[in-house]
Amino acid sequence: MALSIFRKAPKFWERRGPTSLVLWPLSWLYGIALRIRRLIHDLDLSKIKPAPVPIIIIGNIRVGGTGKTPIVIALAEQLSQLGWKPGIISRGYGASSQIAPVQVKCSSDPSIVGDEPVLIAKRTSDQFPIWVFPKRQQSIKALLKHFPEVNVIISDDGLQHHGLIRWPAREGGRDVEFVVRDDRGEGNRFLLPAGPLREPATPERDATLFTGTPKNQKSGILDEYFLGRRSFNLASCLGTPYQLINPSNTQSFEQITEQYLPKNIAAIAGLGNPKRFFDDLARHAVTGKQIPLPDHVAYTSEFFASIKAQCILITEKDAVKCTGISDERIWVVPMSLHLPDNLMEWLQSILQRPDPRRYTL
Repeated sequence: MALSIFRKAPKFWERRGPTSLVLWPLSWLYGIALRIRRLIHDLDLSKIKPAPVPIIIIGNIRVGGTGKTPIVIALAEQLSQLGWKPGIISRGYGASSQIAPVQVKCSSDPSIVGDEPVLIAKRTSDQFPIWVFPKRQQSIKALLKHFPEVNVIISDDGLQHHGLIRWPAREGGRDVEFVVRDDRGEGNRFLLPAGPLREPATPERDATLFTGTPKNQKSGILDEYFLGRRSFNLASCLGTPYQLINPSNTQSFEQITEQYLPKNIAAIAGLGNPKRFFDDLARHAVTGKQIPLPDHVAYTSEFFASIKAQCILITEKDAVKCTGISDERIWVVPMSLHLPDNLMEWLQSILQRPDPRRYTL
């Protein structure tokens, strides 16, 4: 809803002021609707059955990207190394209308299945089955029908999707819900549309994954919302840039800064939080013109031709939408995340719990 109204996150979402206060009544109505949906869910009026395998939900309570997709990739790879057989489901945001779940491959069209699922497929070389559809229960059924060996499913987003029913008991079950949080925190902490929150910031999720240091945490103060909660800090790492039209051609950040003046470098990011990409580049001493764009934006050759720069740096998420563009100035910057050992140990302890349905009478 919010992204269809605001192509970019409005500044008034970050602090309370006249605009957010005027919109607050709409946020109050939105909160009422959320409570009604939760009541229907808690009363089990929808009669939706839990999936036959545990689900790990990687989501956020703030509108816009907070770095979920790299976490999904890292989690699938590390679970696979531990002997699990993960599958991945996604809504496929930005995809064209679909009437049934679709499997995503490296060769899939991002305009049909969404840019993030294609990025996951490319980064993992089709190692894991990936299915997309707004109704995630149907994606789960399709995935397990074609890949019955899958024993854990990772959902890219879905915290607010009530079709994903948890196992019978939060402590005895095996579902896991992660809230991903970046350096923007929860902004003014209002619900949509007065603020950026999809749901109230209440301590109901299993753990928080920090992909950046929130502003108040930098001063040594942690939000009350996060006190006593299980949390993990994830370290990101930029890889060696490669040329869009020739991925085997690479150059280091040092080579880029030696070859081009800052005024001849442009960095482009169509992400929920473009500033994070620009900050990561700055840590590698790469500076220049910064062009933040809305999340899931589409690219054309004409757009890049209009940019006056000798070197254009883009994210891998943007690169999957540039396959038909042959501009030798474009370099793709890969990014990966490391999941700490204590996170994987805790996750293993949850997934290894017995199926609670075996003990029901």
